[in-house]
Amino acid sequence: MRQSVAPNRISHAASLASQANNATATSRLLEKKKEFEAVAALERASALFLKRIEGLADDCEVMADAGQVHGQVLEQWPLMFQSLSLFLNSREQHLSDPGDATVPLTGERLVRVPLDELQADASK
Repeated sequence: MRQSVAPNRISHAASLASQANNATATSRLLEKKKEFEAVAALERASALFLKRIEGLADDCEVMADAGQVHGQVLEQWPLMFQSLSLFLNSREQHLSDPGDATVPLTGERLVRVPLDELQADASK
């Protein structure tokens, strides 16, 4: 007796269907790999952008500190000009008064520095 070929045909059809499913799954897997690579590239670009922004923030903080220092220096200029004016006035008075010709005019004077006020200002 002859064997039937029908069971062979069914298994052949099932293998064709599984091959089609494998091709679909493979294409979907490749698509997901590309999507994952794109997300990973976006994450790397975001990390690089974050580093650059943090560097800019650090630079801005340095510039702000430098601005404060410049402001403190500029704040001292009027006091320096006032001291210079006092010295020049005393020099003119000394030149106009010939009675104190024995005192050398070098501009050296003893001054009292208010340390308590300076420390209080520094702590603020």
